[in-house]
Amino acid sequence: MTDPIRLSKRLIELVGCSRREAELFIEGGWVTVDGEVIDEPQFKVGEQKVELDKDAKATAPEPVTILLNAPAGMDVDSAMQTLSAETLSEEHRYGKRPLRGHFLRLTASADLQPKASGLLVFTQDWRILRKLTDDAGKLEQEFVVEVTGEMPSNGLDRLKRGITVKGVSLPACKVSWQNETRLRFAIKNPAPGILQRLCDAVGLHVGSVKRLRIGGVSMGKLPLGEWRYLAASERF
Repeated sequence: MTDPIRLSKRLIELVGCSRREAELFIEGGWVTVDGEVIDEPQFKVGEQKVELDKDAKATAPEPVTILLNAPAGMDVDSAMQTLSAETLSEEHRYGKRPLRGHFLRLTASADLQPKASGLLVFTQDWRILRKLTDDAGKLEQEFVVEVTGEMPSNGLDRLKRGITVKGVSLPACKVSWQNETRLRFAIKNPAPGILQRLCDAVGLHVGSVKRLRIGGVSMGKLPLGEWRYLAASERF
């Protein structure tokens, strides 16, 4: 028996790579220990079988973007703490393997409306972060709002044109009934609480708000509290 050593050191012994290359191989998910992917260079190994994937590349993992279906009222910090391999949606457990590095250096963007649930975006990619911040005023966001009360017959038209309440102009938006109790809103760069104010202006009371889409990216069928990766083909 030998004393356990760092996985990165064992890999150097096995394949003759540099320390930095060993770390990149491991952090990229290319190394297994007894058949299980281990992505921590400091992981200690003894007599276990360590293997390097034949297609391994000593390059830093590509930055990822994560789409979370956040529960209502959850703040960004708490939402980020829920991100792990265990909370990846079952339907999306294929293709990209979740690595420890995917949950580091994430930045949240496009905050939810107060007490709303639904799509939250976390990214490591500066290009996506810039898109979601610099172009925030151009990106349409889509919501489903559960309401009670009775809207006047011209209520939808008023919402579509824009409403003035006590001298304050509320923005025009795309709006339609999804069913008898749910309104679907599409609005650009919504200010905090604006959906509540729009509904109040036409005699409706808001029960819940859920964000479904930002720009061209929809959350899809994600269970509450679970997440998926942004696909390479998706564009905000």
